[in-house]
Amino acid sequence: MSELKEFLDSKVQEYNQPGFIELDPISIPHQYSLTQDIEITGFFAAVLAWGQRKTIINKCKELFQLMDNAPYDFLLNHEEADLKAFLDFKHRTFNATDTLYFIDFLSRFYKKHDSLQEAFLPEAQGDTSMENRLIAFHNRFFDDPDAPQRTKKHIATPARKSACKRLNMFLRWMVRKDNKGVDFGLWDKISPSTLICPCDLHVDRVARKLGLITRKPTNWLTALELTEKLREMDPHDPVKYDFALFGLGVEEKF
Repeated sequence: MSELKEFLDSKVQEYNQPGFIELDPISIPHQYSLTQDIEITGFFAAVLAWGQRKTIINKCKELFQLMDNAPYDFLLNHEEADLKAFLDFKHRTFNATDTLYFIDFLSRFYKKHDSLQEAFLPEAQGDTSMENRLIAFHNRFFDDPDAPQRTKKHIATPARKSACKRLNMFLRWMVRKDNKGVDFGLWDKISPSTLICPCDLHVDRVARKLGLITRKPTNWLTALELTEKLREMDPHDPVKYDFALFGLGVEEKF
C-alpha cells in the first residue's frame, strides 16, 4: 500500500492544479465569485456532467446565459414570464421540466437559506454520515408533493443504491480545502474526511486495475469500498485521490 500511496500522491500533485480546470465542468463555477453563484453553477454543472466534457461546459454556459450570468440574482428575483426562456433547454435526458423544477426548488431554498450547504445537513443531530446527508438532500430536494416524477432520476440517492457520483463530485468541489486553486472549500459544516469518492467510468476503471475496488457492480457500496481504501492512505482527505484516479484514466488512458 505504501508504494501505491506514493504513486497516487505524485499523481494528485500532478493533476490537482488549475491547468486542468479549463477542460473540466468545474471551470463553470470558477467563472463566478459570489458564493451562491459558485454553489448554483457548480450544482448544475455536476448534475449535467455526463457525456463529452466540452458539450457539458457549453450546455452550462447556455443555461446560465438564460439567467443573465447572475444565477443567484435570477433565482431570487425572476418573474413567471422569465421562465419561458428555459422551455427549449435540454441536455441528454435533462429537459425543460427538470430545469424548471430545479429552478423552483433553488428559488424556494435560497429565499430561506444563505447557502446550499444547509440542504445537506440532516435534521437529526449526529446523523452525519455521507449516506444520511445524501438521502436527506434528496428528500429535501423533492419536498414539493407536485415535484415531477421524471426529475427524481437526476438527483441520485444511496437509498436507490446509486453511487451518487455527480453529487459526490459537487461535494468535493464545495468541501475540500487545500488552496490548490481547483476545489473551492466554501463549506465548513461537512468534513473532507467524510466525503465519498465520485465513481465515474474513468475512476472506476483505474481503481479496479489498482485493486482498490473488488465489487463487480458499481453502486453505493462500491463507492464506499473505494473510499475506505483511499482513507487508508489519507484519513483526513481521502477524496483528493479522485484527481489521481481520474487523471490517470483521462490523461494517461491508464
